Amino acid sequence: MTTSDVLLTADADGVRTFTLNRPQAYNSLTVELKELLLAGLTEAAADDSVRAVVLTGSGKAFCAGQDLKEHVGLLQAGDPAPLHTVKEHYNPIVKTIVGMPKPVIAAVNGPAAGAGAAFAYASDLRIAATSANFLMAFANVGLGPDSGASWTLQRLIGLGRAAELMLLARTVDSAEALKLGLVGEVVPDEELAARAQKVAAKLAAGPTVAYAKIKNVLSVAAESSLETALAAEDEAQTALGATADHTEAVEAFVGKRKPNFQGK
Repeated sequence: MTTSDVLLTADADGVRTFTLNRPQAYNSLTVELKELLLAGLTEAAADDSVRAVVLTGSGKAFCAGQDLKEHVGLLQAGDPAPLHTVKEHYNPIVKTIVGMPKPVIAAVNGPAAGAGAAFAYASDLRIAATSANFLMAFANVGLGPDSGASWTLQRLIGLGRAAELMLLARTVDSAEALKLGLVGEVVPDEELAARAQKVAAKLAAGPTVAYAKIKNVLSVAAESSLETALAAEDEAQTALGATADHTEAVEAFVGKRKPNFQGK
């Protein structure tokens, strides 16, 4: 299934894969691509047949961030669109990724910079190709972070490291990214797509209703007191304990068989 020339969409085994498809421009983000990606992610979030999501890029890059040629051209033409893209595009995209009631995997197939890197940071899991690298280059163009990077990056690697990468605009290769905890796994370039699909398919076959609660509880706990986190856990456990997936898991355990989760 193809959404458009600049955003490819494919479904398999309950996994919806979005491929940013502007390889000649390192999959940099134009207004068209941002709007299509936001619409696609929003649709995936609401589609019960989609049980996991993979975000990746075509060609040699994951995503170079904002398409600066379009950005400069619009500014020079007096078009106010670039001044509103954070509010209209980047913020909603990141909120949709973080709030997605199913796992999101970033298959980082090459360089990821700016908003592109931020999309990976916002994902639940990050699997990187050996050739992948990450760059927060906002300072180089006189800007501050956007697309939620100020929130996600320090939660992944700590405030000090996040400040270092943003202030110095230093590129982090895949080996360092793994060491820092920025990604969970690094695989050879030619194995990335298959590995991401395998992990996503495993998640898609799992208790997706529980995954949604896990994501929510982690989000609450990341910015709350212990008491609030405990209350969120209690609420989630109470709700999940009444699900068909939990009953199925218990019966499968007792019956010594593999559970068949339905996401209900």
